[in-house]
Amino acid sequence: MKREWPLAVLGVIVAAAVGIPLLAGEQVADFAAALRPPGREHLAGTDHSGYDLLARTAEGLRMSLLIAAICAVAATALGMVIGVAAALVGGWVDAVVMRLVDGFNALPHLVVGIVIAAMWRGAPLAIVVSIALTHWPAVARVVRAELLAVAGAGWVQTSQLAGASRWFVARRHLVPAVTGQALVAMVMLLPHAVWHESTLSFLGVGLSPDRASLGTLLSEARGNVLAGAWWTLAVPATALIATALAFAAAGTLARRRHRPPVGQVW
Repeated sequence: MKREWPLAVLGVIVAAAVGIPLLAGEQVADFAAALRPPGREHLAGTDHSGYDLLARTAEGLRMSLLIAAICAVAATALGMVIGVAAALVGGWVDAVVMRLVDGFNALPHLVVGIVIAAMWRGAPLAIVVSIALTHWPAVARVVRAELLAVAGAGWVQTSQLAGASRWFVARRHLVPAVTGQALVAMVMLLPHAVWHESTLSFLGVGLSPDRASLGTLLSEARGNVLAGAWWTLAVPATALIATALAFAAAGTLARRRHRPPVGQVW
């Protein structure tokens, strides 16, 4: 049970991100209550607009988790398609794809993300595209390596000797065999996506300030901290660190648990 703590923490984080804004209801700016410290009325204090910071952080966490999930799914799908195609076709196509993967890995992800997000500043789709295009190579490399290993298994070769076509073998045996690894890679991508979204929004090229996310809250907190409102930085920063660590631990747990069965059809 002790090893399941990442899943329990993630459950609490998701429940808080969904439940707290619902319980708090629609918030209205109250500048008379701006920058109040944590207390009985506002457990985490208020921000510079008088919003309850706990509810505002939960809204930002929900937005960051949603964007991170979409980014992870998009990057995993793209990486899986490219990895499967490279392994199945082989030859010069495989060599070209792997050089393309090496080229993408050599690019600084944050810089590329800033350039793409800055072209459509404030658009959530730009953030999704910037993160997905910089994180698919890791998934493609894992999927390709797993496919090459599974392709040499006896049950795959038996199917080929029986007259099955390459695409039948891929659809019936190979792709299901690497789905588990792809899911693990997707979970491992989630903390990276959360960090990248928060960083882009913090730098001002991500979401617009009127949309709450962990990055926009941290960006707004820079000026508030100078006024002594330390809680405006501490609360969203704690949520960001806890979320990233919980996802990273859950990814490590999933990777340790995943043991592809050798000689067995998934």
